[in-house]
Amino acid sequence: MTTDLHEGPLEAAPTITKVKPTWREQRRARRRRRVWFEEILAWILVPVIIVGCYWAVEVALNAVGTSSSAIIDGIRTINASR
Repeated sequence: MTTDLHEGPLEAAPTITKVKPTWREQRRARRRRRVWFEEILAWILVPVIIVGCYWAVEVALNAVGTSSSAIIDGIRTINASR
């Protein structure tokens, strides 16, 4: 077993050269980044749009002089009279 011992200077490991990705790999990476960006953007924008629509409806109803609860009560009254 002692004959396998290497007592000389250590050799440097060969350096790994970075290979430039092909155009298909670049396209796939761009597509993956774009999908992630769109997903994150959707998680932010969809709630903002929903809250904005609710706010716009409330403002429009207040401008007309009514509220959503008054409209719901009117619909219930109509359904009860049938």
